[in-house]
Amino acid sequence: MPLGAGVTELNRTNCVPLMLSAFQSNSVVKALIFMPGATDEIYFFHRVRAMLSGANPSLTDAVIALTNQTYIQAEFRPPFLLLHTTEDPLDPIAIVKSQTAAATLRARTVPDRLVFSDTEWDDLRTALRGKAGIWLRPFSNTPDSWHFYRHTFVACGLTQWELLEAIAFSGKTTFTLHRLTADYQLDTRPGSTPDLSTYKGPKLQ
Repeated sequence: MPLGAGVTELNRTNCVPLMLSAFQSNSVVKALIFMPGATDEIYFFHRVRAMLSGANPSLTDAVIALTNQTYIQAEFRPPFLLLHTTEDPLDPIAIVKSQTAAATLRARTVPDRLVFSDTEWDDLRTALRGKAGIWLRPFSNTPDSWHFYRHTFVACGLTQWELLEAIAFSGKTTFTLHRLTADYQLDTRPGSTPDLSTYKGPKLQ
């Protein structure tokens, strides 16, 4: 998965768009997900600056550079590659109230390539209308989602159930699956602040 010729550095302006664009469909990793801790490092704290070597770096090179030179970590939770920090919970909470709905969603595949970059909940719901296989709640224009994190991920070939999980990972939410709806709530479990003494990357500007 080539990142692009001539890319020598990942930073807050190019990191996310380059990596989302480079991701390609494959049988092992179906989604690359930036969890809120990772996007906070990039956009809020401005602590992401990772140098790349070689004339034609790959997406793998980018992941290695981030994990070696920033506070961002990588975790493979099949079928997701999660980019996260110690602030992010890696065991999403999904409560199933309808086993029939869960079985149906696990059997259906979302055919499209999905790309979301810093996407708010209402825009995510609109983009996934007719693709998620179920109504997503909170509904649009309601205060219940005002404190949700924005979503950043790219996915190919997910099942509809995996899509619900990807939404939870990228938005730091939990969800409860009913017969007709998946109801999302903010995941309030506390994480831990990255150890700032472990930074080994280039000087931040």
